[in-house]
Parts: sequence; structure tokens; C-alpha cells
Amino acid sequence: MNDAYYFHFDIVERLLDAIRTDSKNVCLSLDLNLSEKIWQIKADRLILDQHAFIEKNQLESISSAKNKIFMFQHNILSPVEVRSNGYYKLVPTTSAPTLEINGIKMHRSKDIDPLTDARLKTQLVVTPGDIVLDTCGGLGYSALFALKAGAKKVISTEKSPAVIKIRNLNPWLKPDTDKRLELIHTDIIHEIDRFEDGIFNSVIHDPPRFTSATGDLYGKKFYAALFRVMASPSKLFHYTGSPKKIKTKDKFIKNTLKRLERSGFKALCFHDNLQGIYAQKY
Repeated sequence: MNDAYYFHFDIVERLLDAIRTDSKNVCLSLDLNLSEKIWQIKADRLILDQHAFIEKNQLESISSAKNKIFMFQHNILSPVEVRSNGYYKLVPTTSAPTLEINGIKMHRSKDIDPLTDARLKTQLVVTPGDIVLDTCGGLGYSALFALKAGAKKVISTEKSPAVIKIRNLNPWLKPDTDKRLELIHTDIIHEIDRFEDGIFNSVIHDPPRFTSATGDLYGKKFYAALFRVMASPSKLFHYTGSPKKIKTKDKFIKNTLKRLERSGFKALCFHDNLQGIYAQKY
């Protein structure tokens, strides 16, 4: 068995209920909402294919685990998580899963699902034929929607080995199926110096929320480097988040806008619904 099947609390609850009520089949998504189909149930087993099944007792063993995703492959049921210099895990939503690091979600999921958030940010800056830079690519949803928007090429960077490992376990991004996508496992702070001047028509800068450890991604030097590698004209969306409910006039946003403006960006505007800044290079 090579296929992977994904289980989480809501799915397990529905499955166990179907098994307890002697249902012969159940309609579910076992690929994290990419698709849905009818699965057969026989003798307290969910039949996955002609050679594979998962037992009721295996499902019961994870039935109390909320906000966690388990992958079933090669007859092994294991959580989609990485414990290294922090705790990284894939978390289910009503659409595509989100990434959580040390209890903090890396995508907005409270008022908007991760896919809609990525689509709206991408639509703001990407037009057909663009060469796109996607910094801090994470699970790759912005890159995915840049491709859907008709980008000629997307370069997406991510430096965290833990994030890359989880991204590779997430069925939503299949980089091998689209040659326009180039995933680079590197720190954009250093990688950006290797790019030629004026090569990107659009940039999605989606750094982790501002902390002392991520400050360089919000700094004047990096903004100047972004400006250098962007074409004339081109567009930028810079996610800032809303720690402490940041508003347009708050100090953090005002200072970020000033640094971008001093780096040469024009038409700056904070989009409250997307929790980020739109800018242009003329």
C-alpha cells in the first residue's frame, strides 16, 4: 500500500458512529478535503482498497486527539507532526489544513479558511504571465494560487526543515506536477542577494509574525532587497498579521509602511481584511 489516508477527530467520530450503527458504507474525505467518496465498512473495518483496511481499535486509539491529523500508510497510523526545535503539526480545518508551531497557527483560520486567505492575497498582486517570488512559503498555498492565477513561474522559499517535512506530507501541494513551481529550501534573507535585479513581477512576502527572531524580515535592508529584485512595474503583498489587534494607525503598521516607503515602494495601503500591506514599484 503506497497511498496515504488522513484521519482527524471529526472523521474518526463519523467513522466510529458508522461502525457502531452497522452502516455498510460512509461518505468521507480521507485526503484532507481534496475529494470525497463513499467507503465500504466490513466487520468493524474501513476498507481503503483491495489490500488495505483500518481497524476499529486503531481508530479508537486516536479518537480523543483533537486538532491533530494522523496519516495511515504502510499499515502505520502516525501523527503529522515534527518535534525538533519546537512542536510543528498539521491541523485540520473545513478546507485545507493549516500549520501550527508551538500552539500558534501559521495561517488565519478563525474568520477565514487558509485557502481563501491565500487566494485573496494572491489575486491582489499576481496577473497571468508573472514571475512570482513567494517568500516564507510554508505549506505552499500562496504558491498554489499564484499558479492558478496564471503565473509563468513561481519561486517559493522556505528555510525550516520541519515545515518542509510537514509540507511534503500535506497532499494539497504536489510540486512535481507543475514545472512552473520551484521550491527552494533556503533562508530568503540570504537567498535574495542571489537574484538578479528586476526579475519578479509580483511578490508575496508572508513572514512569521514579528518577533525579535523574525525582525530581519521586516527590516529596511530586506525591503530594499525586495525592491531591487522587483520589476518596474510590479506589486507586493506583505503579510503583517494583527498582533494585539493592529490597526492602520498603530505604531507597528505605521513604522512598517515608513520603511517600505523609504525603500522606494509607492501606493502603500494596509488591507485590514487580509492583515497586510499592498505596495507597488513603479
